[in-house]
Amino acid sequence: MHLKSLEVSGFKSFAKKASLAFTTPITGIVGPNGSGKSNIAESFRFVLGEQSIKSLRGRRGEDMIWNGGGDGASAAGRANRASVKLVFDNSKRLFPSIDFDEVSIERVVHRDNSNEYLLNGSQVRLKDIVEILGSAHIGATGYHIISQGEADRILSASIRERREMIEDALGLKVYQWKKLESMRKLERTEENMKQVESLRREIAPHIRFLKKQVEKIERAEELRRELIQLYKAYLADEEAYIRAERESIAAASAAPRKEAADLDRELESAKKILTGSKGSDAKSGEVVGLESRIKAVRAEKDSITRELGRIEGEMNACRRAIDKEKEKQKRDEFKTIYLKDLEEAVASAEIFQTVKEVISSLRAFISRHRQSVDSSVIADSEKEIEALSREKAGLESRLKDLIEEESRLSKEYESLKASIEKDKDTNRDAEKEVFRVIARQNEVRSALAALSGRSAALDRIEADFKRELGEAASIAGREAVEYDRAPEAGRASSAETRQEQEERRRKIEKHKVRLEDAGGAGGAEVMKEYKETEERDAFLAKEIVDLEKAREELVRLIAELDARLDMEFKSGILKINAEFQKLFTLMFGGGRAELSVVKEARRRKKSEMEELDEALSGDMPGAPSDAEMDAQEDGPEGLEVSVSLPRKKVKGLMMLSGGERALTSIALLFAISQVNPPPFIILDETDAALDEANSKKYGDMIADLSRRSQLILITHNRETMSRAGVIYGVTMGSDGASRLLSIAFEEAVAVAK
Repeated sequence: MHLKSLEVSGFKSFAKKASLAFTTPITGIVGPNGSGKSNIAESFRFVLGEQSIKSLRGRRGEDMIWNGGGDGASAAGRANRASVKLVFDNSKRLFPSIDFDEVSIERVVHRDNSNEYLLNGSQVRLKDIVEILGSAHIGATGYHIISQGEADRILSASIRERREMIEDALGLKVYQWKKLESMRKLERTEENMKQVESLRREIAPHIRFLKKQVEKIERAEELRRELIQLYKAYLADEEAYIRAERESIAAASAAPRKEAADLDRELESAKKILTGSKGSDAKSGEVVGLESRIKAVRAEKDSITRELGRIEGEMNACRRAIDKEKEKQKRDEFKTIYLKDLEEAVASAEIFQTVKEVISSLRAFISRHRQSVDSSVIADSEKEIEALSREKAGLESRLKDLIEEESRLSKEYESLKASIEKDKDTNRDAEKEVFRVIARQNEVRSALAALSGRSAALDRIEADFKRELGEAASIAGREAVEYDRAPEAGRASSAETRQEQEERRRKIEKHKVRLEDAGGAGGAEVMKEYKETEERDAFLAKEIVDLEKAREELVRLIAELDARLDMEFKSGILKINAEFQKLFTLMFGGGRAELSVVKEARRRKKSEMEELDEALSGDMPGAPSDAEMDAQEDGPEGLEVSVSLPRKKVKGLMMLSGGERALTSIALLFAISQVNPPPFIILDETDAALDEANSKKYGDMIADLSRRSQLILITHNRETMSRAGVIYGVTMGSDGASRLLSIAFEEAVAVAK
């Protein structure tokens, strides 16, 4: 068994959660009218994805939700949502794409009319649910959910609608979906082809215009390629020339620069010597000063010498005066001695008293005179000599100092004179060295100036080279400056190469002019646009080819699907007709019943003819033949039900009574189910119009059908109830809410009443 259980909560009259377990091939659901039995059938439609709320007897999704009812404590409050869940046994992979042994499908509707779809508790899309159910031949509408009114719908439907029902029952929906999807793809493909072809037509004139531009650009490109080669050769040799010339200048400048540095040092040394000549001038000043000082010393020495002579003279005079006085004193002493001797002689003679007195007077006079000389002349002279001696000693000391100073100054004077002479010789040599160094410096500077001129000229050449690099990249592209940077050694600076460079320069200028005349500017963008447009056109052309292949593939697939559908349909119709005839015979005890494929136009004509069947038992004279009718067919194919009751001349559905129509529809529906049994079938009071005899036949048919499909029977019929393994009773309380009860057969009969 495939269907395990149904769980409803808040759905329509089921205010509270209710569950049905499907444990037997046939499950019966009974209950009085208005108890909510049919809501169970509608809950199946709801959970299986029915989108027509009208077919569920509602106007909005909110109408599917329990709205509350009843009074008192037992009243059930208004629900905010309704949910229905079906649980399937998938152990035999009823749903091939789901690798679980149990599959639950649930639908929830909210008060805001929003819906949720859940697969094994995970939220999914409605499309996912429909596809999964479709893989098991289950749909929201179809032959497996049949109510009393819908049983007759297969007979009252148009031939096209009836065909769709039968195709659905035969499991051809999957092929129809594929065909429909393929037809939509084919439509989109053809529309895309039209759009792509339109795009190609739109860009064709632009491609032609661009092609002409490209031809001009290609010529410009050819010139550009030639220009690139010229630039490469020119720039390579020019860079090599600049590099070699720079190295040559650097090598030629090394020795002069070193010599210039050496000369600068030599000149500085010579200048220092010359700067020392200022010291010679100072020395000359010192000589003059020394001469002045020597003259002053000598003058002072002469003065002192003269002074010493004077002092010596004075001292001699004083000494002579002292000597004179001393001589005089000696004479006086002689006189004193003479007087003494005379006194003694006189005394001896004692006659010469007078002479004696004279001698005493003379002695007294000589003594006074000596004392006077001793105290004046000699004392003064000695003092003067002493003063002169001191002065003389000072002068002599000064004279000694002057003599020493004169000697020192004389030596210093001679040393300065010798130094000055030596400096004069050194300065003459230094002047000669300065003149020589300056002369050499001028020569070296001239050489360096020449090299500097070469370097400046090379700088201009290098600036031109850099400008030409940018110009080359701008005019001819980056490729032009990607040249060989290692030309032959010694070739770069050769006169021949310089001539070649001038020739290349002239060619480059000519090519630039020709390239400009050829319209090379912006060529890359035009080429890019042409390439992109051409690629776009090629892409569109390929797209058309691919679309054409896809179209052919889709046409082939549609043809295959049509063939498959036609084959499966015809095969199914043959099988259904066989079962239909068997069940029809069982129901009516004979007769004929079949489905036949007709065109819609034929169906209309045949309906007109059927209206005459009531009055005529045979064919109308002059009625159009089948061939004539086929010639008039232009509508879609459909299915027509043809029946002929036994022992009656009744032909066509329009002549059947209500009970006969009910038996015919049941026979047809059961025949369809026998050919392609669905996992389960819900029959909602399809047996209501059957009498007891036909009810027994109906019961036999459902018992046979239950061997292939699970049956859920909503019924009042006692015979039908007896075939159910489990019976659920549906009751409704005072609050208006439906409740489910598992009951025995006898209770079911009572509940149904």
